[in-house]
Amino acid sequence: MFWRKSRLPYQLSQPLQLDTKLSEMPFTVFDTETTGFSIDSHDRLIEIGAVHIEQLEVTDRTFQTFTNPSRSIPVHISELTSIEQHQVDQAPTSFEGIKNYFQFVEENRSYGWIGHHLQFDTKVIQKELQRANYIYKPPSTFDTFELIQHLLPNAERLDLEQYAAIFGTPMFERHRALGDALTTAHLFVEIIKQLEKQGITTLADLLRIKNNHVILL
Repeated sequence: MFWRKSRLPYQLSQPLQLDTKLSEMPFTVFDTETTGFSIDSHDRLIEIGAVHIEQLEVTDRTFQTFTNPSRSIPVHISELTSIEQHQVDQAPTSFEGIKNYFQFVEENRSYGWIGHHLQFDTKVIQKELQRANYIYKPPSTFDTFELIQHLLPNAERLDLEQYAAIFGTPMFERHRALGDALTTAHLFVEIIKQLEKQGITTLADLLRIKNNHVILL
């Protein structure tokens, strides 16, 4: 039987003119932690973390929530993330956690989402909402790895902390959603500052980089 999915009403991308300066744009940097990488089948969301960027400054406006995966966390994931079963057993459902995250994005009037290898994290959000029989209108997204590839065309696919070391940006708690979001946020700000030195200063310029990367893939 076909079940019609409901659309969540949150405004996740504020409209901006293409000539808007990057230094004037608000962004949300976010990250997820999961029970594993098989999101299409048995793995589930266990944590969301996010931080707001305003005028190329990482603000103190942050978001973090655990979510209940309705399954056990594998031992190797607990060892990697330090997230224990008791921390998620009484946590909100994934659907409620995502709604709370969307509210954070909307309240901060963000233009778009930033992440490192962001495709996985957006897929996690999409799949969890599908399980709850919901869909959403995704915002504009920008991946720090794609932007690094523009700055460093021969860049290897390195770990987030290695890029933080290369760009001289601070590093926070690894393999935790808020920690990785904070690390990515500082990395993104530094990347944008270096792009501005190359004359990339507006939303249109940033979208051009993204579109060129998609075509090259």
